[in-house]
Amino acid sequence: MSELTFEQMLEESLKTIHTGEVIEGTVIDVKPDEAILNIGYKSDGILTRNEYTNEPNVDLTTLVNVGDKMEVKVLKVNDGEGQVLLTYKRLAADRGNKRIEEAFNNKEVLTAKVAQVLDGGLSVVVDEVRIFIPASLVSDVYEKDLSKYAGQEIEFVISEYNPKRRRYIGDRKQLIVAKKLEMQKELFEK
Repeated sequence: MSELTFEQMLEESLKTIHTGEVIEGTVIDVKPDEAILNIGYKSDGILTRNEYTNEPNVDLTTLVNVGDKMEVKVLKVNDGEGQVLLTYKRLAADRGNKRIEEAFNNKEVLTAKVAQVLDGGLSVVVDEVRIFIPASLVSDVYEKDLSKYAGQEIEFVISEYNPKRRRYIGDRKQLIVAKKLEMQKELFEK
């Protein structure tokens, strides 16, 4: 192993990080509501439950283990107590945003589990990005009660993508209509 000069060691120990920067850290402690990561900075990083996932009341000790390496985004370099605040879900959401944009541009069919049945439609989550599927685009026929979709895996395409307004609209209807047309075509060909 090569020996580092004092200057190189000093330089390495005074590593600076900035808000918004994506860094890798190693989990050194996990509690149900937060994880502490060694990020190679003068102080450790804190990853709270709210910045790890959108799931309420989840126990981080069941999801993260000491020694795990993970990529996180820096939220705040100094929270007033000298700690570095980190986020995992916002990094995942940024990546998810890119994924949704690609799916929108390529008219790709996505599959996701219905997270919520709302009054006006369904809510699904793809890579930490919440997508709304209006009731009018859930099926090719009007369905008053959408509760049968709760927890089901459904296929859909992204019909509207507006990251500035955080508006992501899914469409299942066009897939159903296309399948029915294909089946009719096959039936008439026989």
